[in-house]
Amino acid sequence: MKITLFVVVLLSGILGTGCSRRQPLPVLGQVPKFELTDQTGKSFGRSALDGHVWIADFIYTHCEGPCPRMTSHMRAMQKRTDPSVRLVSFSVDPANDTPAVLEAYGKQFGADDSRWKFLTGDAAVLDKLDRDAFHLGNLGAGLTHSTRFVLVDKTGRIRGYYGIAQGDPSSQVSTDAERLEKEPAGAAIPDLPSQDNAD
Repeated sequence: MKITLFVVVLLSGILGTGCSRRQPLPVLGQVPKFELTDQTGKSFGRSALDGHVWIADFIYTHCEGPCPRMTSHMRAMQKRTDPSVRLVSFSVDPANDTPAVLEAYGKQFGADDSRWKFLTGDAAVLDKLDRDAFHLGNLGAGLTHSTRFVLVDKTGRIRGYYGIAQGDPSSQVSTDAERLEKEPAGAAIPDLPSQDNAD
C-alpha cells in the first residue's frame, strides 16, 4: 500500500514538472537597426530598444477603421506590462503623420512618452521595416496595413504575432511579454520557418 502510494506521488510529481515547463516562444525573425523620428521630434533608433522587450504595431492617425481599436489595445498593454516594456507604433502614413500629429494622437490615448513611441520618417525605411523586417505587408497608397501586434525580445528577435480578428489580444501579448522579461539574456531559441503575417 505504502509502495503504491509512493509510486503515485512520484509519478504525479514527474508529470506535474513536465506539464509546468513551457516551451520558449519561437524566434520568427530579427528586426534590423533603423533610425526614425518619434512624436517629440527626436531621432529614435532600434538601439534605444536594446535590452527591452517591446511590442510593435503599424497604424496611422486619421484611420477610421481598425487603428483606434489597435491603439486602445496598445494602451491596455501599457497598463498591463512592466514599465521596462516598450511600445512602438510605426506610422504607415509618414506624409501626414508628423511628430506633432503623432504626439497629439498619443495624448488622446494616454500614451506615456517615456515608454510608448510613435514613429515617423522616411517612407522607404518604414516600408522596408513593414515588409522585410516584420513581414506584415507594404506601405501603399491605399494605406492598407496589418492589424497584428508583434512581440520583440531584448535582442531584437521577433517572438510572436497577435491579431485582433478574434478579439482583444492585449492579455496574451502582456503575458508573453512577461515571459520574455524573465527569459535569460542570450537564451538559445530554435528558429521556426518564416510565416506569412499579412493579416
